[in-house]
Order: sequence, then structure tokens, then C-alpha cells
Amino acid sequence: MRVVFMGTPDIAATCLKQIIADGFEVVGVYTQPDRPKGRGMKMVFPPVKEVALSHEIPVYQPENFREEKTVQQLRDLKPDVVAVVAYGRILPQKVLDIVPGGFINIHASVLPQYRGSAPYQWAVLDGLKETGVSAQFMVHAMDAGDVVGVSKTPIGENETAGELLDRLAVLGAQLLCETLKKFEKKALVPVPQDESKVTFAPMLDKSMCPIDWNQPAQQVHNKVRGLHPWPVATMELKGQKFKVHATKIVEGKGKPGEILGVTKTGLKIACAEGAVEVTSLQAEGGKRMAAPDYFRGHPLEGF
Repeated sequence: MRVVFMGTPDIAATCLKQIIADGFEVVGVYTQPDRPKGRGMKMVFPPVKEVALSHEIPVYQPENFREEKTVQQLRDLKPDVVAVVAYGRILPQKVLDIVPGGFINIHASVLPQYRGSAPYQWAVLDGLKETGVSAQFMVHAMDAGDVVGVSKTPIGENETAGELLDRLAVLGAQLLCETLKKFEKKALVPVPQDESKVTFAPMLDKSMCPIDWNQPAQQVHNKVRGLHPWPVATMELKGQKFKVHATKIVEGKGKPGEILGVTKTGLKIACAEGAVEVTSLQAEGGKRMAAPDYFRGHPLEGF
């Protein structure tokens, strides 16, 4: 079976590694173009490209599929199935028509929940106890295709979105391989999504970062977890801005935003209900530090 793979970030690279290891014939890999990154703006390969090149698989990096020659290039690969994981491009119908019913997408949520670009982050932001990955046949509408497989996992009470993604990548890779094997045997059973249960997961942005201490401690904790490792929750303390990398929920009471004390493990701050302890933070222009270490060097007056 000839497989074409489309994907870009680390989760996609994990899936590509697994289907190669499981012996599938990957005849071509599509990923986004190389982008400048870092202070030096050096051109960097997408993680999927690194994997493909290491296995001597042809790599294609079109900006889009508007030109007919780009679409024909995919036709010429004669794929039996196309596996898509976080490609970062909406595929037009003329591309989906190349392999009717043969585009399989791995999405990092239990569909129809959290369609969109930030599914696992919103699962954490919303305080879900469980999420997972779904395999679906792709259609032109966003994440709306029939589901052909689901794998679920609990979300840890202190787990960040980044930590969750690492686990979902492994789950997604396993599910993709299982789905491809069933596809080859014509054993997939498509299940239409229940449109009445659809929710969306819009893109994250930096306007979400400031912590609102007028929220309950659980919501504050969820925000810190859900926005990590990007764009990272922030707070102001004595006129200085900090990134907040980690918190835990603790007992405490006070006015929202009131500093309740510096402990051996962090900085305790009151919320609308309860309190959180900031355990890891980063001053503007500084490095990430454990909160107790930071406040030993920058003591707070009165604490």
C-alpha cells in the first residue's frame, strides 16, 4: 500500500516515525516550507522533514495547492491513502478527490469535541479530566469527517498542555498505524459525528496570557497549564511582569490577587475562590526559576 504522509510539527514527526517503523511504504512526505527561527532567523526544517530525509523519503513543501502542477505532483505519487497529522494547511476539494475516501487525519481530541487548531490546549484550559485522539476520514469542512477510531487518555491534575501533547503524539501514532492496517483490509467502520455535540478550539494568542485573579483557583491553575509551553500565562508583581510556568492549588483565602505568603515551595496568591501557589516563574528578561529560589534573591517586602 502506497502511503503519502502530510504533517509538520513534532506530533506529526512521531506519527511518521511509527508508520515507517511498522513497515508501511511511505512514497512521499508533504510538510510546510522551511521557516526562519530564533534570534538569528536561521532557516529551520520542520520536524517531519528531518524524519523523512533521515529515511531518504522524497519531501514536498508547497506553500499551497493552488497550482495544477502541485496537485499533479501528488497524483503522480499514486497514493492508496494519505495520512494527515497537523499539516497546517486546509486541503482543497480537488486534492481530496485524488484519493476518494483515502485521506485519514489524526486529530488531538475526541471528536466532535474541540474541532480546530488548539484542541488539547483547550481540553486543559476547560479543565477536562479526559481527552484523546481521533482518526477521521477528511472532508473539506474542518475536522468534520466520519470518525474511524478513537483512543482516550486521562489528563493529570497538574499536567500541562505540552506534557499532554507528548502523550497524545504516542497515542496518535499508535492509532494511525491501527487505522492504516484496517484501511488496507477494508475493515474501517466510519461513524458520522454528532453535530449537536460539536465544540471548537480556536487558536491561542498572547491576549489570553494575563491571569485574572478574580477567577477561582481551579480556573487559574487550568490557564497556567493550558497555556504552557506557549503562549504562557503572565502576572504582574510590584509593577514587574512575570511568566508563570507552573502552579498548584493550595488552601488560602484573601482578596483576589493578594499575596498570602512566600513558602518553601512557592508564592501563594489568593483567587476568587481558594488560592494557588506559583512554583515556577520567569521575570521579564530573565530565566525560568523555581519561585523559592527567585524570591530568596529578590525578597518581597513584608514576607
